[in-house]
Amino acid sequence: MTEAFLRVHQWLYVRSDGRVGQGMIGVPTLLLRTTGRRSGATRTNALVYARDGEDFLLVASNGGADRPPAWLHNVQASPEVELQVGRERRRGTARVVDRSDAAYQRLWRIVNENNRDRYAAYQTKTARSIPVIAVTPT
Repeated sequence: MTEAFLRVHQWLYVRSDGRVGQGMIGVPTLLLRTTGRRSGATRTNALVYARDGEDFLLVASNGGADRPPAWLHNVQASPEVELQVGRERRRGTARVVDRSDAAYQRLWRIVNENNRDRYAAYQTKTARSIPVIAVTPT
């Protein structure tokens, strides 16, 4: 998918207050709202998600780029986030799960299968380890 398409997808999701966008790209999508680590402003990103029990699983892939997405830095600085799935909003606490975490391989399998093996393809494009972010609703 092109960057322009992804921007339009996010714009529609936000502007429709979740009426449009949750399944628009063929996989479940949510809006992640974080606090900008430098600005303190609310930042919104449309992201593919999977579930592990009550947790929402996100992947900081940035399409396999060598740099992680900016939203990951925001989550690391302030793990209290808001998720919007469709029209439902809920607060949560994010935890970065990297390869050193015992749960990483299990969570990676869940998110990769959910996104049709795209994350495995992204991982081959970069030397950085792509983390999984587990958001537990509060």
